Amino acid sequence: MSNPGAADATPIRSLRQLADHIAVGCKPAERFTIGTEHEKFGFRKDDFSPPPYEPGGIRAILEGIAANGWTPITDHGNPIGLTRGDASVSLEPAGQLELSGGLMADLHATRAEMEAHYAEVRAVAGPLGLGFAPLGFHPTATREAMPWMPKGRYAIMRRYMPRVGSLGLDMMTRTCTVQVNLDYASEADMVRKLRVALALQPVATALFANSPFADGKPSGFLSYRAHVWTDTDNQRSGIPAVFFEDGFGFERYVQWLVDDVPMYFAYRDDRYIDLAGQSFRRFLDGRLPEAAGAVASVGDFADHMTTVFTDVRLKRFLEMRGADAGSLEMMVAQSALWVGLLYDPAALAAAAALVQSHDWRDFAALRPQVARRALDAPFGAGTVRDLARDMVAIAGDGLRARARRDAAGQDERIHLAPLAPLVAGAPTQAEAWLSRFNGAWRGDITRIFAEAAI
Repeated sequence: MSNPGAADATPIRSLRQLADHIAVGCKPAERFTIGTEHEKFGFRKDDFSPPPYEPGGIRAILEGIAANGWTPITDHGNPIGLTRGDASVSLEPAGQLELSGGLMADLHATRAEMEAHYAEVRAVAGPLGLGFAPLGFHPTATREAMPWMPKGRYAIMRRYMPRVGSLGLDMMTRTCTVQVNLDYASEADMVRKLRVALALQPVATALFANSPFADGKPSGFLSYRAHVWTDTDNQRSGIPAVFFEDGFGFERYVQWLVDDVPMYFAYRDDRYIDLAGQSFRRFLDGRLPEAAGAVASVGDFADHMTTVFTDVRLKRFLEMRGADAGSLEMMVAQSALWVGLLYDPAALAAAAALVQSHDWRDFAALRPQVARRALDAPFGAGTVRDLARDMVAIAGDGLRARARRDAAGQDERIHLAPLAPLVAGAPTQAEAWLSRFNGAWRGDITRIFAEAAI
């Protein structure tokens, strides 16, 4: 999560300086790590409503977890996050609790970290009468029923979102995702991985679809979260054409951020300055009256990078952003899919060949289709399931080649295993929930909270 109070105050002198700031992330393959982030909705166990910040809600959760050696992050005295080592716990706008995991050497450690986090959250949430459920979209609460957390940047985004899309406030308050952060070795390696991951992100959306409900009923979508992203501030979202241009690299990315992605804010004197919709270029040139006297810094640019919501986000690593939050097994499988595809050279070459057999626009066109139909969305002469089958097979080969084994001698392919039934024809998580809704639950959608709880 962004922590502006610790931002780099170095003045910006050139775009090359900013490109170099990102390029610091390049590292040799032997130092590659895995960082997994996931979000989950809190709910009151008595009536399944979303808990407020306080009393007896999200603040108490943070304060309880902090007792386990975490350091609080505050916004005007209010706890809004925690840090411990290279991991953090943070809040999304409506109190969705996010673990941004530490830098792990393998997927076995990723799973262990997530299990330990679940145990910490359950120990604190239980006595408060709260539970947490990782689902892609809130199944019952309306937008108006969702609370807002006391974070300054969210107040700015709340005012701005309705100007740039009809579903931005839903994105902020009613969605949860799982993300995996992976490394690159060089600018060329970054570009190759970014393009492969961006093109195949809609397939991940289909595989991990886990949000078939909205406002207390089936929505007609298998990933309503993905549908929300089709009308949320599209200048900074989706699969931008610039990433597939000839000559794309760190400096072209910086140029796009500076010239084409509007700002949300700058942070000065312990407060957020509302610059929503303004050009970072004008801010850099000192031409924004709202920020008179502020010299644009590297920290400002780093904050600006966190407001990009593309399906894969480039920072000093690559952040895969296309999947709904789901069961623990499926969230670790999402990390396994991308590690297998991107971290083994032969697997990356095979994945790149798979992508290059189509125009990137064909993949971009899948975004609204997989939101509704997931793996059954048409693609080429078949369906997205066919593409997913190839992806999972390539990822399995990549994980086999990595040969990272647990104490029982099993390699990382065990974490990819939940995807095998899906590519063979089994229902997605979303379709399984719909089956429960129409069958055993007899239309009682609140049953999902207990069954999905961590």
